[in-house]
This record gives sequence, structure tokens and C-alpha cells, in this order.
Amino acid sequence: MGRDRDGIIDFGIPIDRILYLFFEIGFSGLHSIQDGCSAMIIVREVTTDDLDALWELIGRANTGMTSLNIDKSQLADRIERSHFAFRRTMEKPEGAPYVFVMQDLDSGSLIGTSCIFSKTGGFEPFYAYRLVTEVSHSDLLQQSYDTRSLQLVKIHNGPTEIGSLFLLPEYRGKGCGKLLSMSRFAYMAQKPKRFSSVTIAEMRGFLNEENRSPIWDAIGAHFFKMDFPRADSLSMIDKQFIEDLMPKHPIYLDLLPEPAKSALGQVHNQTKAALAMLEAQGFRRNDMVDIFDGGPVVECPTAQILAIKNSRVVRLSSDSASDALTGGTVFQGAIVTANRSPFLAIQCDVHVKDDQAWIDDECRSVLGVHPGDSIRI
Repeated sequence: MGRDRDGIIDFGIPIDRILYLFFEIGFSGLHSIQDGCSAMIIVREVTTDDLDALWELIGRANTGMTSLNIDKSQLADRIERSHFAFRRTMEKPEGAPYVFVMQDLDSGSLIGTSCIFSKTGGFEPFYAYRLVTEVSHSDLLQQSYDTRSLQLVKIHNGPTEIGSLFLLPEYRGKGCGKLLSMSRFAYMAQKPKRFSSVTIAEMRGFLNEENRSPIWDAIGAHFFKMDFPRADSLSMIDKQFIEDLMPKHPIYLDLLPEPAKSALGQVHNQTKAALAMLEAQGFRRNDMVDIFDGGPVVECPTAQILAIKNSRVVRLSSDSASDALTGGTVFQGAIVTANRSPFLAIQCDVHVKDDQAWIDDECRSVLGVHPGDSIRI
């Protein structure tokens, strides 16, 4: 149990179509299939003035968003820690949260949030179940079989974790989910030394038609004597109870009921699009699952995350639109930042030729950039 549950996001496209778009035509192609996120919708670093609006926003997130199951004082503390994290000068991962908010500039409202935890572990260990397979053999019976078990692991010096992704339902299916999620990688590309060499994400686990977790019902409920939402929320306040009450010995999968075995490593229906997005960026499942709902943990070497690997800095051209559109490459629906502090990202079309780029006047105005300034795409 870390912090994530990435995330509540819905592109408004069937999941098999999402996978086709990601793997056959790439991320930029998604923008040409559906409307992209307006340039008047931005992702920026959180400020202390956002407390009330962000508190109202996360109140609409439902059970399973572990990292958003916090009270207002805890949220205020996280915002304050994030505020200092963005402004720190030391360039190494220290476990600080980098909180981002998505804002609709037309209404001024906060419509989404996401986060990077620069390092898991430290003062609060990262807990998970590791799936272990052992081979048993009997010479007498001439039989061999694989024994699969769940073994509790506690990690103190862990990787970077992305999480806390939530977008209001009315903004889903408009390309805003891509901007909200990918902006985190834009910041990581801008400040690579602040993050670990590996990045993980905990995905929300499967819930059945009764909105219950088969993994929790089969394991956690027997040891914690509380319901899933309560345990999920408590894990954000103090994780000591996990080590105190969770069984120290392996849990053999053959002893679990069939619904629990089937749910292990499966994701929540609303998380399938988020998982597809991360897989398209190079994330792959490792051998760990969440201790409460059995959701998978995915990971990728940070420098190999596609959005980070392909990120580049270019300078804004002073050419007119007609000159800029002659030759070069058009990146549709690109994630664009001003490559400076404070962090702000938008989604727009970028015309790139050599090391020069052109974006329209609205995008320049929102980013606050001018010809000759550098931007990151």
C-alpha cells in the first residue's frame, strides 16, 4: 500500500479503441480522433490559495482513491510540502509530493488533480504483496507443481510514484485526461534529478458488481476487522497498523476463493484507460500488487518513459504563421510547458522546424511566452 490509485480517467472511447490509438498511431494521433483539451485548460503546480477549491474537488473522488482519502488539515499539509518541493534547490529525490491541479481558466474552477511522490519509503514504508512462485517436487510421487503465494514486503528506499489522478466526470472524454496525466512527465523531464531512476504507479484494483473488493473480502477483512473504505483511508494517516496486523507468513493462492484469485492483478473498470496510457508510455507490470485490493503495480525506468525520453526543448520562432507552417513537423495535441518556474502546461498543436517552434497566439498568451523563449514539448 503506497499512495497512488492512478486514476479516475475516461477518454469516452472503448478501451480496445484506446489501445489501437496508442499503439498504432501514437499519442498525438488521439488528438486528431477527438477534440483536444482547450488551451484555456491548464495544469499548474498547486498553491496554498488552492486549499478550499482542491478540498471541494477531492470530495467528489470516490472510495479507492487512497491518496485522496485525507482530511482538510492533511490536504493543507500536503499542499504546503508541495509548495516547498517545487521551490527547493536541492536536486535529489526526498519523498516530497509534487501536487498539480488542472484549472479551467474560463470558469476559474479546479477540475482535476494529480501528483508525483518523488520517492516512496523513507519515514513511511511502501507496503505491497509480492507474488512469489516456488516449485515443489516429490521424488516418491514423481510429482512437481508450482506454489504461488503472496508475501508482504516493506520498502524504505523505493522508487518515484505517480498517483492521485482525478478528473471531474464532465471533463472526461475531451482529451483533458491526457494533459492531466502527461503533465507529470513533462515536469519530470524538466527536473530529472529530483526523481528516482524507476517510477511506479499503483493501479486501482478490481471491484465486483456489488462494489466490493474480492481481495479485501478474502484477506484484509479477516485481519483488520473494518471495512475496505476505512482501512483504505487509515493507510494515509498511519501505516503502522499494516505491519502490526497483516500476516507475516506467505498467503497461498490455492487457499483463496476463486473470485479472489481471479481478481488478483486486475484493475477497476474506470482505471483501464489509465493503465493503457501508462503501458503506452513503457510501463509494465512487476511482481507486486496492492495489499488491500490486489491492484497491479506497474513500473518503468524513469529515463525510458516515452514522454520523458522524447521530450525536447525548442525556441519560439518569430516567423509568421505562414512561414512557420512551411516544412517541419506538426505535433498535434502536444503537451507544452514554458520550461521555467512556476510550472504550467497546456495542450496545443506545435509546428517544429529544426530547433524552432511555432504555437498560436492563444497558447503563447496562456503560457506567457514570447518569440525567443524556450518551451518544452
